[in-house]
Amino acid sequence: MNQFYVITNEKKDKTLEITYRIKQYIEQQGKQCVLATESPEVPGDTECILVLGGDGTLIRAARDLHSKDIPLLGINIGTLGYLTEADISNLEECLHQLIYGETHVEERMMLKGTVNGEGEDIALNDIVLTRSGALRVIKFNVYVNGEMLNTYHSDGIIVSTPTGSTAYNLSAGGPIVEPTAAMIVITPICSHALNTSSIVLSAEDEIILEVGEGHHGDEEEVSISFDGEHSILLRTGDKVVIKKAEDKTELLKLSKVSFLEILRKKMKGN
Repeated sequence: MNQFYVITNEKKDKTLEITYRIKQYIEQQGKQCVLATESPEVPGDTECILVLGGDGTLIRAARDLHSKDIPLLGINIGTLGYLTEADISNLEECLHQLIYGETHVEERMMLKGTVNGEGEDIALNDIVLTRSGALRVIKFNVYVNGEMLNTYHSDGIIVSTPTGSTAYNLSAGGPIVEPTAAMIVITPICSHALNTSSIVLSAEDEIILEVGEGHHGDEEEVSISFDGEHSILLRTGDKVVIKKAEDKTELLKLSKVSFLEILRKKMKGN
């Protein structure tokens, strides 16, 4: 690879010391490196985008650049992440392998959500509907391929990709899914019913979430977010259609550390 672009979370690299360290090393190897702090537009000849921060920064970059078809490499600052591949403790070693060594690309599926047939957005992790305003249970009608699946009375609904299965989905009691798999997971948040489990669906299924009426026919208010961002207010009767997105996120992998090993470390296993 010869052409690189660096996106930095400036809250984590406030002085840009690490960012310039990356740029200097790449240019010392005779390669080209453009910083997002210098040019907000990704050059057309970019072969790899380095994302400096954490999982959240990488997810944001994936959403913003999903149509670019350029692989991303996450460089972690802080705690162990699931998505970031490199670490500042061995930064130069990782950059050397990126430029001269063996790498491979993992493709991660994304979700597309359409609100009431109009507003549309994309997510790498999840699309989440949660109650807005009063602390009360919301009724969610869930349809799959036009057929009623279930009605959940809960605080919200998470529709997750395999990548997002270790995020909010996991906190809500949902299953962990191997991240390169192709499937969709539906998990209710604090469901007010016994034995309400997550549902794992095919990546080709179409899901419709409808905001139901309140207990006394009241209009409910719900917030929908895409990877924790782009929050939109929904009301009773509003519908969200969720499908597998056409675009995918490409993540560059340097090491042969398996997802299971990362998971074991994250969960403080042996």
